[in-house]
Amino acid sequence: MIRRKFMVPVSATHMLSTIFFVLCSVLYCSARDTITPEDWLSNDGGTLVSANQTFELGFFFPKERFNKGKYIGIWYYRLEPKTVVWVANRNDPLPDDSVGALAIADDGNLKLVNESGAAYWFTNVGSSSSMGRVAKLMDSGNFVLSDNRSGEILWQSFKYPTDTFLPGMIMEGSLTLTSWVSPVDPTPGSYTFQQDADKDQYIILKDSVVRYWRSEESEGMGSAAAELLSNFSKTSKSTGSVPSSYTRLVMNFTGEIRYLGWDNYRKEWSAFWWAPQDRCSVLNACGNFGSCNVNNEFMCKCLPGFEPKSLERWTDGDFSDGCSKKTTLCGDTFLILKMIKVRKYDIELSGKDESECRRECLKTCHCRAYAGVGTIQRGRASTPPKCWIWSEDLGSLQEYYTDGYNLSLRVAKSDIESTVRNCETCGTNLIPYPLSTGPNCGDPLYFSFRCDNATDQVWFALPNDRYRVTSITPERSKFLIQVNDIDNCEARNSQDKKILQLNPPFGIASWCNSDTGNSSSSMPMKGRYEIEISWDPPPEPVCNSATDCKDWPNSSCRTQNRTRRCFCNQNFKWNSFSLNCTQDGGNLAEPPTPANQKSSSSSSALVVVVGIVIAVVVVALLCIIGCIAYFRKRTISKREENRTNPGLHLYHSESRVKDLIDSEQFKEDDKKGIDVPFFDLEDILAATNHFSDANKLGQGGFGPVYKGKFPEGREIAVKRLSRASGQGLQEFKNEVVLIAKLQHRNLVRLLGYCVEGDEKILLYEYMPNKSLDSFIFGLPLTCLKVPSSFFFSQLQCIHV
Repeated sequence: MIRRKFMVPVSATHMLSTIFFVLCSVLYCSARDTITPEDWLSNDGGTLVSANQTFELGFFFPKERFNKGKYIGIWYYRLEPKTVVWVANRNDPLPDDSVGALAIADDGNLKLVNESGAAYWFTNVGSSSSMGRVAKLMDSGNFVLSDNRSGEILWQSFKYPTDTFLPGMIMEGSLTLTSWVSPVDPTPGSYTFQQDADKDQYIILKDSVVRYWRSEESEGMGSAAAELLSNFSKTSKSTGSVPSSYTRLVMNFTGEIRYLGWDNYRKEWSAFWWAPQDRCSVLNACGNFGSCNVNNEFMCKCLPGFEPKSLERWTDGDFSDGCSKKTTLCGDTFLILKMIKVRKYDIELSGKDESECRRECLKTCHCRAYAGVGTIQRGRASTPPKCWIWSEDLGSLQEYYTDGYNLSLRVAKSDIESTVRNCETCGTNLIPYPLSTGPNCGDPLYFSFRCDNATDQVWFALPNDRYRVTSITPERSKFLIQVNDIDNCEARNSQDKKILQLNPPFGIASWCNSDTGNSSSSMPMKGRYEIEISWDPPPEPVCNSATDCKDWPNSSCRTQNRTRRCFCNQNFKWNSFSLNCTQDGGNLAEPPTPANQKSSSSSSALVVVVGIVIAVVVVALLCIIGCIAYFRKRTISKREENRTNPGLHLYHSESRVKDLIDSEQFKEDDKKGIDVPFFDLEDILAATNHFSDANKLGQGGFGPVYKGKFPEGREIAVKRLSRASGQGLQEFKNEVVLIAKLQHRNLVRLLGYCVEGDEKILLYEYMPNKSLDSFIFGLPLTCLKVPSSFFFSQLQCIHV
């Protein structure tokens, strides 16, 4: 439509009316909440605002202009900082230098297009006429495309959320929440929140494949979050409420699903609930048969009787491979693990108590663990006993869980007790010899540990305090304790101020290992510090009778120095690292290396050796290439120098020629050994036009003489030794030496020579006036000019 402009008389009343109309139009434009086929939304700063002024839709730039693009989004109206709850074109931002518009196209679809008509996003509701269609931003934050004539909703943003779930949405079907890549990049990230298709649960997927978190039940999410997801269709079991006018559920880029509410007093978003709530809440965080403790820096450890499948990856903080049994024995021993959270059981048997449940588990080797659930479990009222059996690998194990069960884990006794002096396991903690938790186990010198039977927690006891043990590594003779204050860490460099004072056989190996256990989790432990402590190799085991020494062959129970121990027999020595009596005493300098560590060390040594060899070879090749390049460059530069400045090749020294001949370096096939002035054959060929007959001056006894001319204009006489002349290399040498001796200002000068292949060439000074005999004996006779005759009258007789 083309609007025409008309000139009208201006009056005060007319002017006021016009101003009022313009102001009303501006207010209407700034507060509009719809898009029609005739009225679209451009990126000139205009926006849509919902009727109750809760939400706003328009073009926006992410914070810090991370990806330099424009997006169409919905955010809370006049709420700072801007909180975006929906993005249309998160996969395809509009370039900064483009002019964009959100409009209802001719086919009835909502489209985001640039100035050339290219679409960056569209609704894809099918082609139809755009007549009667309108897009409206609702008070709930829902952006709706509908047919204004029939009232039918054709498309709505609530069915296609990005990372935010708002009140009024329904979490059902294929609806998902996908995180942003980062706080400033709305591109789809790694985490997706959705409803489990098979169960009444919610899950978080990582990279669309890996199950990262799962709710045990909808109510376990927290009543407010569960009600929000179900659109308040379920009755809340909680009496609490969320004191906020604005609430939303967000799939965060860190992998957490967070239920947030706006705090009007503090003017910020507050988290009322989130999951995973800690590092151990991640689904199967430590792999199968790996237990997780959120209070430990190194959060994962294998259950007693199990070991990491991949020690290297486990040490690096990747626990996904989990643990496996040390032996394939079925085992008839059960370890009771208290307050353990574990995945759902595989088999449920009603009406069976603890003892009956144990017998059921022993019937098959497929039974990995059992739990008798009944009267005293979980602090609830008496219920009929139940037997839960796990026949598959145990996963999602978490220690010291408030609502955990007492789990009976099936192990082989040989995997948890290597000697009769080993102390019993304390929950998931294996107590290796010589550490002691009581007077009847371990070594009395190491009786500094206590096992809390209520929580299965191990403590390291000192005279004035005790510290929780988070990890024990018998292969390295070290363990970790946890301190809740930073005083020990700050005083680690001052011996007189240390709060933690240790006496042998214990000593501090390292202070405050904040990076003791690496974890792939994005939720690190805060506020706690761990100190690594080592213990000295133990002496011979204590004993009361000969039967106490059966686990230490070649030893007998005897008393020495008022101490009764399993002392080694004659010809045997105690190896405090292998904890055995050996004939040679073993390696008493350092503890034995486990097999996996040996292979790792061998592999590391092989890698080092191969790396050194490769480095030496590379350096040698580089040196050779460098030398070749240097000498080649030197030869080329010398050749260029010869071409451009032949005067540098003049032969000035008889002694140098003598040295040349006396040395055996002057060879016919080795011109490189000649360290006297020379010319290249190609330069001579160029100067003589390849020994052209036109340049031939005459014929001597040993070959022809040619006239040559160098590029700079200097003329030369070239004597070419004939191959048929009979003159050999020795005669050529003699001629060079002889002419060098006869250098005189009145004799023709030798400028240089060339020896290349069969060619032997001498370069003389060219005489443009010919030789003197041509004037004496040549015909016809001519008179010399006065200057010339005067010059020759001054010649002296030369006696040779």
